[in-house]
Amino acid sequence: MTAIEQEYVPPVRPQSFIRRLFSSRPVAISAAILIVIVLVSVFAGIVTGSQPFQIRPRMRLHAPNAMFRFGSDALGRDVFSLVLFGGRLSLLVGFFVALVSAVFGTLLGLIAGYFRIIDGVVMRIMDGIMAIPGVLFAVALVSLVGPRLGTIVAAISFSEIPRVTRLVRSVVLTVREEAYVKAAESMGIPTPLVLFRHILPSCIAPLIVQTTYIFAAAILLEAVLGFLGVGFPPDIPTWGNVLAEGRAVFQRGPWTIIAPGLFLAVTVMAVNILGDGLRDRLDPKLSRNAKVAA
Repeated sequence: MTAIEQEYVPPVRPQSFIRRLFSSRPVAISAAILIVIVLVSVFAGIVTGSQPFQIRPRMRLHAPNAMFRFGSDALGRDVFSLVLFGGRLSLLVGFFVALVSAVFGTLLGLIAGYFRIIDGVVMRIMDGIMAIPGVLFAVALVSLVGPRLGTIVAAISFSEIPRVTRLVRSVVLTVREEAYVKAAESMGIPTPLVLFRHILPSCIAPLIVQTTYIFAAAILLEAVLGFLGVGFPPDIPTWGNVLAEGRAVFQRGPWTIIAPGLFLAVTVMAVNILGDGLRDRLDPKLSRNAKVAA
């Protein structure tokens, strides 16, 4: 048996992969929780009713009851409605940050890993970006340009792109020395085809795992910006804004912070556990070690 035959890993069918991924109970529970949170956020208008943001001064700071599932805030608004509608924008920010970081980080990582001349320049730029604290840069950019969705996504993505670039570059440095890549180059296949057809597929598995962590980190950072008062305007509900507004009345109405805090914590934990499950299933070395241990 040759070395190539020993290292050969048969292709995994999607049905088989999904079955093995969700065979882990924590991963299955986390995926179910994440799906529920996404659905209730998307269909928040149906779940909460027609007037979710109605201000009721006489009903301010009511404890959780039949009318207010999560209590009411300092303006008499339903915290349950604020949390569900706030999940829309928070999850949307996480999705777009993960997408933008994956696209730009993958392109830069492919270029830096494949072209040795450009490698040094690109990676020194990435090192410089990583030296800038992400929260401080996001605060500065949002304060300068304005609290819009595109601005916040760009501000958070700025600090996440270097991490994706370094990950993809490390994979490319290994794959570009493989025999099939050398064969493609010797056949005169254009460089873009070599990058995207022969090298990029090897980056997909670690990229998916990294994207899940970026998604969770972006949700947290957006909440931090909202809590600091430099995120979206206060009249737009996000988990960070709800936390910021409940901070002033926490002693009288702790539910104004507990409810959005729990949603935020559970969402981030579910995404991270799902990312760990993907890492264990997509990494061939971890999969083989698990089989040997079993």
